[in-house]
Amino acid sequence: MLAQTTTTTTITTEQSGKIKSYFMKEKPKSVKFQETVAVGATLPATVELYTFPSDVGVTQYRYTMVNDRAVLVEPSSRKIIQIIE
Repeated sequence: MLAQTTTTTTITTEQSGKIKSYFMKEKPKSVKFQETVAVGATLPATVELYTFPSDVGVTQYRYTMVNDRAVLVEPSSRKIIQIIE
């Protein structure tokens, strides 16, 4: 029997604030995605993932904008791990 594991994000409140500020300043281009944008959804390889600048302090995840929503993505699985509201 396989145990199910859940991924929890380790984004601090400070990092979350820096991420929000970064998105407000940079206004990354959003891509259209037909599926529901939700934690756990897997993004196709056609969706480009971006690295945060070092001053944001988030190195383990990538980001993109999907349907005008900022999302954090686990790069190896391409799963959405957090939606930044």
